[in-house]
Amino acid sequence: MYGLVNKAIEELVISNYGEEKWRVIKQKAGVDVEVFISNEGYSDEITYKLVGAASEVLGVTVREVLVAFGEHWVLKTALHGYGVMMRSGGTSLKEFLINLPNLHTRVQMIYPNLMPPRFECHDVTDTSMSLHYHTHRPGLTDFVVGLVQGLGKMYQTPVTTEVVALKTEGADHDVFAINWSLPAA
Repeated sequence: MYGLVNKAIEELVISNYGEEKWRVIKQKAGVDVEVFISNEGYSDEITYKLVGAASEVLGVTVREVLVAFGEHWVLKTALHGYGVMMRSGGTSLKEFLINLPNLHTRVQMIYPNLMPPRFECHDVTDTSMSLHYHTHRPGLTDFVVGLVQGLGKMYQTPVTTEVVALKTEGADHDVFAINWSLPAA
């Protein structure tokens, strides 16, 4: 993964728990990288170790770390670093999710070696959809839940995300049932 991902985990931890907790997490994870360079590639294993160590040190589940990280990714990392690109994704949660493949295509122009996940929207209605998540990276289902929650907050749209199929349980890919409320008229 690109250093941008590990930097975002660092920012999440420091902003919520302080620099000392981050130092402890890095030590527990066995990560001796002083500064993550945003556009430099790092082993996925580093990211997984940081998430696992954060879970242990902070006394929360890996799921909670990943959901919080997904929200943070949308509301801090993406909006602050790529605000114009994020806002070009659409004027609503529904539009953004439908346009997600286009966003990843644009991001690949910035990070040419990026191997992003692939998202597909099915059964789209005014207040729901089935979101299909294809990735070669295991264990990030809860990160996607956090991303959707963060997008709901970004668009001020209450949203729920239910995992209805998991690759780890034999499905071809993860599938989420996404439901949201329409804005009041």
